[in-house]
Amino acid sequence: MEHRSQAESALGGAAYGMLFVLGVVMGVVGGFTHPVWQAVSAALWVLGLFGVCLGAGRMMRARLGAFVTALGWLLVTMPFTLRMGAGDLVIAEGAPGYIYLYGGLVAIVAAYLLSPTSGGGSWLLHGYPPKNSM
Repeated sequence: MEHRSQAESALGGAAYGMLFVLGVVMGVVGGFTHPVWQAVSAALWVLGLFGVCLGAGRMMRARLGAFVTALGWLLVTMPFTLRMGAGDLVIAEGAPGYIYLYGGLVAIVAAYLLSPTSGGGSWLLHGYPPKNSM
């Protein structure tokens, strides 16, 4: 098992924190802008979410990178589906809302499954691209 210094641990924690914030930002911006061009805009947001989550998983060399980003998106997106007392709804029913919501869920699961399992450490600490350890 690899022992890491406090500085390496803090850097890794800060990277995961920023990935969470990135997921939150994507959820807020995507939630309000997905119906702009109807289904096309929603599909573009789904592809973007998939790319960001997969990129996070690959750059952190762990599925946790994809999971943390997806968690930030989920914590914003799920409350956006709730109807408020005045009847307001951010992610409305209809094709764009369904594509954004359900497509986003499929995208984050796919990105999680396509991300590498833990091993090798973050690119922040060991450089990118990863060196083959044969």
